Amino acid sequence: MRINYQRLIIVTLYAVLLSSCQNKTQPEQQLTKTELGKRLFFDVNLSLNRQQSCASCHNPSNGFIDSRQHKNGNRFATSRGTDNKSFGSRNAPTVAYAKFSPLFHKGHNTRFNSQQGDYFGYIGGQFLDGREQDLAGQAGGPPLNPIEMQMPNKKLVVTRIKASSYYRRSFQEFYGEKVFASTNQAYYAMTNAIATFEKSPLFSPFDSKYDRVLKGEDEFSFKELSGKSLFFSQQFTNCATCHQLRPNGYDKETFSNYEFHNIGVPANIKLEQLLGKPVNDQGLLDNPAVDDIKQKGKFRVPTLRNIAVTKPYMHNGVFKNLETVILFYDKYLIGSKNQINPETGLKWQNPEIAETLALKELKDGRKLKPIQVEQMVCFLRALTDKRYEHLIEEKGINCKD
Repeated sequence: MRINYQRLIIVTLYAVLLSSCQNKTQPEQQLTKTELGKRLFFDVNLSLNRQQSCASCHNPSNGFIDSRQHKNGNRFATSRGTDNKSFGSRNAPTVAYAKFSPLFHKGHNTRFNSQQGDYFGYIGGQFLDGREQDLAGQAGGPPLNPIEMQMPNKKLVVTRIKASSYYRRSFQEFYGEKVFASTNQAYYAMTNAIATFEKSPLFSPFDSKYDRVLKGEDEFSFKELSGKSLFFSQQFTNCATCHQLRPNGYDKETFSNYEFHNIGVPANIKLEQLLGKPVNDQGLLDNPAVDDIKQKGKFRVPTLRNIAVTKPYMHNGVFKNLETVILFYDKYLIGSKNQINPETGLKWQNPEIAETLALKELKDGRKLKPIQVEQMVCFLRALTDKRYEHLIEEKGINCKD
């Protein structure tokens, strides 16, 4: 058999070239808006000095909160900016399960397991003061924030995006060939893509022990079950007043009804010393859509999903431990012996803003015994997504019993 070596070489080269082209075009074939949003979420080029991304303050390995630490091993109360010296005045909330927060509005909430009746007032939105309607609006804030990612304007952000051939191709595919004709249009495309990523199952898997028990795949320990009973009780605690969205047993419970309340959180003195000024956070009143002085000091109720691994707590990161938070709530109840902050050994400090305290809700319940505090902690630990369960610190509380 006579072999045409010239033809064989040409056919071989063509096959190699075809294979190479297919490999190069494969990412385009698999391109999704979620993948685009993921790349943007982790892209440090969206910060002024190319040192910080969305993931810096919302670490996927730690419940989507800012897990960066001081040299002493404690997490920062608030996030550090891309210049490594600026700090904000609010603790970065998790973006896990954030897609379930309704658009910011004034309306009615039906409460479950509460003796306080239903709620009428401001609900939902993104950020602790609800100032952005949705996830896209929230995603657009940090790059332009002078403390966080510190970009001076949208134009520079878009310029950074256009520098990437992947971004140029992706933006035009999903948002049209003329997406870069307008800075605002291109900037919105960026925020929309990030929001799409944040709506993916990675951010809300609903696979905690609580969810597994509902599905019959696991069982609560005695302490966890006792804590659950306390949590959803109408008589013993006031937790479900604000941290229950739907009737008991619903398999997509977010553990927040997205209302706004002032629970009397004290000022974080150490944070104020770091900032060199008092904070006196106005909460909901800082929302441009709100001008009612009665809303001062109110913050949106956070989800309790992953609460055991997303310290520090409260809007200013003033508390380091979950037990402290439970004892802080308990101090409002008549006859409670929990009048000392276990982290300082001193009496609880006065509220940062006292005029608008939600005393009706805070005083609803019965004082807790030490064993009941442990049981509450154990139930709250059971709200941890499966991939974060290894991060739970026992701190002397054994929840297996």
